[in-house]
Amino acid sequence: MSGLQQRRSETGFEHGVAQEINTVDSIVHDDKDNSHHSHLPRYNHNGHLVQKGIHPDGESGRNWVHPWMFLKICFKSSSLISKLVNVLWPFVPAAVAVHFAKPDAHLWVFALNYIAMVPTANLIGFAGQELARKLPKVVGVLLETFLGSIVEIVLFMVLLANNDHGNLIPVIRDAILGSILANLLLCLGMCFFVGGMRRDKQEFDSVVSEVGSGLLLTGGFGLIIPCAFSLAVGNDVDSVALDLLVLKISRATAVILLIAFIIYVWFQMRTHHSIFHTVLELDEEKDADREEDLAKHKLTFTECILALLLSIACVSMHAIFLVQEIEIIVEQTAISDMFMGLILVPLVEKFAEHLTAIDEAWDNSMNFALAHVLGSSLQTALLNSSLVVIVGWGLGIDMNLNFSTFQAILLVLAILVVNNFLRDGESNYLEGALCVLVYLIIAVTTFFFPN
Repeated sequence: MSGLQQRRSETGFEHGVAQEINTVDSIVHDDKDNSHHSHLPRYNHNGHLVQKGIHPDGESGRNWVHPWMFLKICFKSSSLISKLVNVLWPFVPAAVAVHFAKPDAHLWVFALNYIAMVPTANLIGFAGQELARKLPKVVGVLLETFLGSIVEIVLFMVLLANNDHGNLIPVIRDAILGSILANLLLCLGMCFFVGGMRRDKQEFDSVVSEVGSGLLLTGGFGLIIPCAFSLAVGNDVDSVALDLLVLKISRATAVILLIAFIIYVWFQMRTHHSIFHTVLELDEEKDADREEDLAKHKLTFTECILALLLSIACVSMHAIFLVQEIEIIVEQTAISDMFMGLILVPLVEKFAEHLTAIDEAWDNSMNFALAHVLGSSLQTALLNSSLVVIVGWGLGIDMNLNFSTFQAILLVLAILVVNNFLRDGESNYLEGALCVLVYLIIAVTTFFFPN
């Protein structure tokens, strides 16, 4: 064989090998993205056979419930901070015991149940995260955000149910606003700060920030309209007629905001799903702890549901015990009702969501962190606030959205500050520190706010 023929033969052979490799890669890629079209078995990074309907990242390799493994995985949780929070679990039985044994020790009952809500809320967040891993990215993030807000919904409903003479309605309004402020200023600020400590700057996609910013403005506009109306016509009608008009406007606004939330979910899950999916997929590749997270043992689907049921039951119980003491604590201590609703209640109800977002920012997954922070804020502004008003309407309770002028100003300024930091698509520790400092100013001001 001549040298020319030999080179042609080698070239042909290499071309054929390249084609075979491309064909294999194509098959693997197709099998990865369209598993329901393939009859071949699929295995994930840990060598576990992936069950039908489960994302490879969330496959545990087990079925049903394995008690020891279940406890071990839940205790280790998703991060070091979450693991340390699990040390607070002894406060759960202690809070229940003190509630029944020493019902007159109001401060102890309040304090113990407040602390006990932290590990139970943390378990909701962890179980939601484990369940989200088993689903497509966008659906998983939406579900995880919703489950992270379960504590808030439970607290709002318990507050509403215990509202005897309208005395807890201001606390509910404060908690709605406080939840949004805690997300936008404290949580987002901590995400920027913690992530910025490891890197000069972090980048995030405009799809996540712009959609979130626009919806935040819409939600903020809806929430302050009843207050603006009350201020505009307060001198022209008597107080009884004004209260009735504000109540009607609040109920109409609640329905409209609920429609806005449904459109937002449809936008993310259906019409623009591919855009968000691509952004989150790319963000996942930048995760500094991705390999470590993938190698961890995971809960089964059944164990996720069991963990959620147990944690939601505990949270609901502690919420009831906590709410029963709020009025007495405000009367007997220097804590104002606005500080209670605007600062203390939101901090415990959003604890799990904050831990998740901060951990993602630390791992350089800023789009995931923003999706949780903005998604949680939007759920409070569009869904949870609407649910409180509508449920109150059904129960015959005059729950309205007539925030005070001070609260309306806080909400508008917070949204403007956050939108200003989001518009360049980058973050650093300075922006994070400024957000947290603004939140601290609000906390100090509300502490001295008169009842």
